[in-house]
Amino acid sequence: MRIRTGLTLALLLLGQLPSTLADVPNGQRHEVEHLLNFIANTDCIIDRNGSLHNGRDALDHINKKYAYFRDDITSTEAFIERSASKSTFSGNSYTVRCGSEKVITTQQWLLDELVAYRSDKGRH
Repeated sequence: MRIRTGLTLALLLLGQLPSTLADVPNGQRHEVEHLLNFIANTDCIIDRNGSLHNGRDALDHINKKYAYFRDDITSTEAFIERSASKSTFSGNSYTVRCGSEKVITTQQWLLDELVAYRSDKGRH
């Protein structure tokens, strides 16, 4: 009985390995966390397939996609591409409007923020 219990536990743990091993590198996790906070706290409106969302609602959706695609995400840029750029079903790009600014893709919006974040980190 003890061997079976140990084997069962080992198989359960092995089943968890892919999701715990795959993700952005440790050195880039702070970047993804920054982008998630950036989305959560934005006053901008995010358009997903014609449905408008505030930052908190958009964050819920992006987190679900992040969890689903985690095994394919190997960098912060891949996080943006897989989780926050376009609809998996329609292929349509997500867009964002911040105040009276022109509408841009969420991919460009987040890449711009990533560049600014990396630049700020380099100055400190």
